[in-house]
Amino acid sequence: MNEKELRSELVCIANKLDAQGLNRGTSGNLSARFAEGMLITPSGMGAEGLTEDDIVFVHLDGTSSGRWQPSSEWLFHRDIYAQRADAGAVVHTHSLAATALACLRRDIPPFHYMIALTGGDTIRCARYATFGTQELSDHALLALKDRKACLLANHGMIAAGKDLAEAFRITVEVETLSEMYLRALQAGEPVLLTADEFRAAQSRFASYGKPAQR
Repeated sequence: MNEKELRSELVCIANKLDAQGLNRGTSGNLSARFAEGMLITPSGMGAEGLTEDDIVFVHLDGTSSGRWQPSSEWLFHRDIYAQRADAGAVVHTHSLAATALACLRRDIPPFHYMIALTGGDTIRCARYATFGTQELSDHALLALKDRKACLLANHGMIAAGKDLAEAFRITVEVETLSEMYLRALQAGEPVLLTADEFRAAQSRFASYGKPAQR
């Protein structure tokens, strides 16, 4: 995908996040790996009115080019790309259910097999740190180890995927799981899948969303 196409996809996904209520106003941000750095949404700008020219290019050393400042959270985007060769895109949202759980500082346990889509049997909640800091990035990287998503304490959530389409799908799934878990907690304490039950479900995902074998 060339730069123009990637900028266009970032604008498209930003609008989809907004339309589905996963981000509101100027909260959240998203990026895609590109060349020797990344393309990322600008600081303090929501999806409404966002154009391809508003997207900012950030080099690995943190310098940027564009007419706006990059998102204040560019650090954890950059660090995820530096540490994770499998990550081609990162989405960060303040979606309601995921953020509510993050404010409880709770991991999401294996109460439902769809958690396997995020890479493990839990969705961890990273320790709290001030937004936009290296400390927050460090905590996020720990929570994302062997995972494609995590919560950020008293903040929101992060999803990483091989591309923007996958990062968006994971974002939607984490928010759905978060809402399910919150509702289950209101009724009592959810029954968790055993390790064997979860592994059996996880093995089924090897062919999930893949083309048919001919």
